Amino acid sequence: MTRHVRDKEPGTAAGASADVDVPDRDVPPRKGEVREFLGLALAAGAGVLFVLRPEFYATGVHILATQAAALVH
Repeated sequence: MTRHVRDKEPGTAAGASADVDVPDRDVPPRKGEVREFLGLALAAGAGVLFVLRPEFYATGVHILATQAAALVH
């Protein structure tokens, strides 16, 4: 722990560490790790697709613009 943090938190012991078990401070398990992985995989796939086949994005933008224009009329 740095001196700066120790000075700001006077109740913190000098030997306190993140590895020390603190009673009544259980960290709940993370939910959604699968969703997070799928989102990252989707974003990475879209990035790769953008680099390899940019015409797909042009077609997608054209379709979205056409549908938006159809909603206006």
